[in-house]
Amino acid sequence: MAKTTENVTEVQMSPEEAKANVRMYEDDILGGLMAAASYKTDMDEVATIQIVRHKAVVLEFRIRPLSEDEYAKIRKRNTNYKKNKANGLRIAESVNSADYRSELIYEATIEEDRTKIWDRADAWDKCNVVNGIGLVDVVLKAGEKDAILEKLDEISGFTPSMEDVAKN
Repeated sequence: MAKTTENVTEVQMSPEEAKANVRMYEDDILGGLMAAASYKTDMDEVATIQIVRHKAVVLEFRIRPLSEDEYAKIRKRNTNYKKNKANGLRIAESVNSADYRSELIYEATIEEDRTKIWDRADAWDKCNVVNGIGLVDVVLKAGEKDAILEKLDEISGFTPSMEDVAKN
């Protein structure tokens, strides 16, 4: 028996019918899961960043979404710890937010662009830095980093897009 409420039809199935239905759509479900899991390499998930100064594009690169695990690892690498004298455990003391923000941008930059832009040893020498993360910090202004990180959060699923808000 089917019951309809506001464009939604509820169908009652026996346990055997439900299992058969799941088996019928299992490949679709697996395909959906695999498509959802491929966000790190899916070029449709990539956002293009343009750094504009004096009305001219001075730098352009693409960023990809980061996983929650990537955010956590980067945060951990940029956290200063101290040992608690009472119980000997390490506790977080502070986060180096400038390095954290720069590393997020560096890691989110797709590999091809990272190699061409941030991993250039000649640029490291000229800017007096030791790696690509340092170059991100030297090249980008604080406000530019904010805008990039806002876009990174959006494509990583942390903030709803205007399209999503409009749909709801």
